[in-house]
Amino acid sequence: MPTTPKQHEQLRLNLPPVRAISFGGGVQSTALLVLAAQGKIDFRLFLFSNVGHDSESPKTLEYVETIAKPYAKRHGIELVELHRVMQRSGEVRTLWEDLTREGSRSLKIPVRMSNGAPGTRSCTATYKIEVIGRELKRRGADAENPATIGIGISVDEIHRANKRRCEPHERIVYPLLDLGLRRIDCMRIIREAGLPVPPKSACFFCPFHRPETWHDQRRSEPELFEKSCQLEDILNERRDMLGKSHVYLTRFGKPLREAIPDGVDLLPLFDEADGTCDSGWCMT
Repeated sequence: MPTTPKQHEQLRLNLPPVRAISFGGGVQSTALLVLAAQGKIDFRLFLFSNVGHDSESPKTLEYVETIAKPYAKRHGIELVELHRVMQRSGEVRTLWEDLTREGSRSLKIPVRMSNGAPGTRSCTATYKIEVIGRELKRRGADAENPATIGIGISVDEIHRANKRRCEPHERIVYPLLDLGLRRIDCMRIIREAGLPVPPKSACFFCPFHRPETWHDQRRSEPELFEKSCQLEDILNERRDMLGKSHVYLTRFGKPLREAIPDGVDLLPLFDEADGTCDSGWCMT
């Protein structure tokens, strides 16, 4: 016998609140996966919002597929891979596609302006926060029954916590902060569980990469480095047509190929100034 709207609403309100971890495939969120498997944190659902197989670091995607997913399955943890799906067409859209499609004027990533300052960005909101938010709502989260969403920020990155207002359907928590764990502790936890430590998670073309990261990419992943350069070229060809100044993927105010020269082992100005996505939804 079908339920009435009132009965359906009552069933929805009686659902236990959703508890999930925003899983990025990096060190901190993998440590949370291990802690959940060990029963040290109360989370059995991990949500991985994949920005795109043409956008995420291939090493991260390989780690998630070959290490994290099998580990989660062995321990009865639900690790769900999500994608940005256009609501009208049902089309899966990647960040790379949004940035490079013909006619797009989008600058969703925090490109560096000619003065080195980062521009505004919407990539985290569009490809991480909103995608995970829709999944939380699909599972019953709303303002009356908000989901608890755990973010993998460790003590040494505490400045990244509380960088944005919670949506009505969610309550953000920081399990690593509650446990007093640093990134180095997370690496130890992963190793002691018998897992390899994952690479840093991020889009391979992220303008928040530090210079040494770009240098490593040019040296060890030249195909990806060239794609990053091509993205910068595409964005600036579009900027030329619009009569706007050029933008860059580094803070040095020059094309990536020039900013990160080939065959140089140590580059100047390798400091912490480039920073990372400060919300904790990326690079964890």
